[in-house]
Amino acid sequence: MRHSPRSTLATILILGMLPLPLTVAAAAQTKCGLTYSLRGWSAVYKTANGEGVIRCDNGQSMAVAIHVEGGGITFGKTEVKNATGKFTEVAKIDDLLGSYAAAEAEAGAVKSAEAQALTKGEVSLALAGTGSGWSLGLSGAKFTITKKKK
Repeated sequence: MRHSPRSTLATILILGMLPLPLTVAAAAQTKCGLTYSLRGWSAVYKTANGEGVIRCDNGQSMAVAIHVEGGGITFGKTEVKNATGKFTEVAKIDDLLGSYAAAEAEAGAVKSAEAQALTKGEVSLALAGTGSGWSLGLSGAKFTITKKKK
């Protein structure tokens, strides 16, 4: 049976208007959280390093390394242990890796608490934690999450 170009085009257009199955049309989203610890210092330049684990409600998990760097008018030394973070929903855990932008005003001595909202395109990360040390100043920083090397 031979099809004319016109009937083939009509078939393609009709098939293109049909709804796709839900599994293809919308990717499943997952909620993920971060537990982490880090320590660092600042004297105009700010730097901190740490590690943590991302765990998602779909069963995925990943050990991660965290690096914070930035600058501003800031001085101090801090250590944060057992802090937590919540990400906006994503399609897969790898979408959470990368650099998040942070702006902060800080003042603390000895024991302190901190909360931050960070963003990386359409993915946001809300952090909360307590720590020790001291800090004073205003800064802008890059909070980078990478897969931990074994």
